[in-house]
Amino acid sequence: MKIIACVVTVLLLGMSAQGQQQDSGRIALVIHGGAGTILKKNMTPEREQEYRAKLAEALRKGHAILAKGGSSLDAVEATIRVMEDSPLFNAGKGAVFTHDGKNELDASIMDGRTKAAGSIANVTIIKNPISAARAVMEKSKHVMMVGRGAELFATQAGLEIVDPSYFWTERRWKALQDELLKEERQKSQKSELDHPLALSEDDRKFGTVGAVALDVEGNLAAGTSTGGMTNKRYGRVGDAPIIGAGNYASNDACAVSATGHGEYFIRWTVAYDIAALMKYKRMSVKDAAEEVMRKIAQTPGDGGGVIALDAKGDFAMPFTTEGMYRGYIRADGKPHVFIYKDEGATQ
Repeated sequence: MKIIACVVTVLLLGMSAQGQQQDSGRIALVIHGGAGTILKKNMTPEREQEYRAKLAEALRKGHAILAKGGSSLDAVEATIRVMEDSPLFNAGKGAVFTHDGKNELDASIMDGRTKAAGSIANVTIIKNPISAARAVMEKSKHVMMVGRGAELFATQAGLEIVDPSYFWTERRWKALQDELLKEERQKSQKSELDHPLALSEDDRKFGTVGAVALDVEGNLAAGTSTGGMTNKRYGRVGDAPIIGAGNYASNDACAVSATGHGEYFIRWTVAYDIAALMKYKRMSVKDAAEEVMRKIAQTPGDGGGVIALDAKGDFAMPFTTEGMYRGYIRADGKPHVFIYKDEGATQ
């Protein structure tokens, strides 16, 4: 009997290990680092390599968590923190400047298993906004916090707080000065008071960053982080911290992170619309994402892109602009990174 019991135990352990291996084969992580007029002719080989290397680093960071059985939420947060810590992207360290010469940061995160979500907006001293968004989700009764209140909450939650000067970069400061000069030249008969809610043109590089992940348990998560628009005013907030617009996750549909002209992504509830098409029309993640981006392409805005991942590990990365920093990684641990429109398939 002891021999039989031992054999049964070995078989059960083997089956368990096999099941775990099959589950780990489903893990996936997809990221974006912003969409816009990203042309090879405007990119130096050195800068292109910097982007590719940082995107690959972010993918490896998240994959290491997923490969060890970690949660999709942990992977999304860690992945986005890599991009927030880089001056290459319009999020965290590389955030653009407002009209008043400040860096105002937004972020959100969502758990596809429970539909719990957290977001923060217009913060200026939180080093990693994505971690603050997760703290709102897990350590408060709320979904969104903004401004000074969000900063106080993050401080009390023990998150890393930095002086606002931490976010200053010469590249982003120069971009603001260029926008201010352009604004002066474009002033004509009508004063700014005639258009109190008008926003200046963006530099057409929407540097929002985002990640969507699928873990061994089959749970999805999505996160998005941004520095907003260069030369923005009036406390403007885009789609990145808006659940259902720039970010959404639900295990019964997909996880989505968006980048683009936020005003239109909010009005078209882009992230949730993709999930709804999958849930109610039974569309594939690829068809749903492309359908919604076709709608965005018809708006007066400057377009953008999305990354979307379903519970089977299928994903899509459609965009309407000339390029989008993007990539994915699966169980094999090999990162795939793309920048321009003419490279890379949807999966």
